Amino acid sequence: MEIERWERSEEISDAEKKVIQEIWSRVYANCEDVGVSILIRFFVNFPSAKQYFSQFKHMEDPLEMERSLQLRKHARRVMGAINSVVENLNDSEKVSSVLALVGKAHALKHKVEPVYFKKLTGVMLEVIAEEYPSDFTPEAHGAWTKLKTLIYTHVTAAYKEVGWAQ
Repeated sequence: MEIERWERSEEISDAEKKVIQEIWSRVYANCEDVGVSILIRFFVNFPSAKQYFSQFKHMEDPLEMERSLQLRKHARRVMGAINSVVENLNDSEKVSSVLALVGKAHALKHKVEPVYFKKLTGVMLEVIAEEYPSDFTPEAHGAWTKLKTLIYTHVTAAYKEVGWAQ
């Protein structure tokens, strides 16, 4: 079975890791606000994703979502997981471990379809590029695209490991 090119993880060079970490340090300084922006965009663009969140699945208004304490709490959790990945880009075992935990929890406990990780990481890149346009050079975009692929590849590997069946 041929793996989609998008799903093949490319090696992130040391220079690319540095670019990712430098941009992330600015993003993470505003982690809750950026995380909330990412989740709101995600839920507006992919409303079917809300089905997995009993606390805010019926919210349609982005302002109502922005004020939701549960959404803010989940945004902090998402940003914390991404922070663990970014901080440990030089430790592939730690990255694999963090993303395996995320993948397994979402597969077994939350029953989230793995395609939502591809969608979420795409939205993450859009929001970061918009919020930090001067930092998001073509080189940075390439590095972040590799990170997005790395996240999705590891998470879906965890789904396969636990025998995910849709």
